[in-house]
Amino acid sequence: MKLMMSNYEVAMSESGAAGDFYVKFHAPKDSLYEGGIYRVHVTLPATYPYKSPSIGFQTKIFHPNVDEASGSVCLDVINQTWSPMYDLVNIFTIFLPQLLLYPNAADPLNGSAAALMFKDPDAYKLRIQEHVRKHASVNFKLAPDDDDDEEEAPAAAAAGKAAQAKASAAAAAEAAAADDEEDEDVEAMSSEDEAAAMSDLDDAPEDDEGSVSA
Repeated sequence: MKLMMSNYEVAMSESGAAGDFYVKFHAPKDSLYEGGIYRVHVTLPATYPYKSPSIGFQTKIFHPNVDEASGSVCLDVINQTWSPMYDLVNIFTIFLPQLLLYPNAADPLNGSAAALMFKDPDAYKLRIQEHVRKHASVNFKLAPDDDDDEEEAPAAAAAGKAAQAKASAAAAAEAAAADDEEDEDVEAMSSEDEAAAMSDLDDAPEDDEGSVSA
């Protein structure tokens, strides 16, 4: 893939489909987003490159031409004027950098960002910088599920050990209770046997002294 050959970090999405993946995108220098690192979701249609790919920011971004909720991008070259002459490298080396350098507030997907850009450019700049610091200033791995699995595996192992220890303790307690009950049964049987023996002695006929004398 040309993207990987161009030193872009690429990872397959959770679906595992060949045309569904993520790209790590670094915001261009000299833009208000400089320093920002973004996870961008790319979906290629079955008719690509004759039909344009679907591009969406998964990392939150405050931009007039990016929907704040879905991350969808409003970019003519992707949505309307796409050509098979373009490829994914063009998107990440030219189209998206241009979008971040030169937002088009006249055709917004984020109305509040567009309005702030028009009314108060200084506040707009500060808002973007704060947004970048809050949401896009930390580097990340493109495959978050791998990290989740690594974090969940020790927890699952610990939970398994705890359950095993609990089961062992319960089995030991049950065995101890069974031993106590058996001891009680033995003691009870011993007491009954002893009482029966004493009763037999009491009931045994005594030798007639008279008959002995005779």
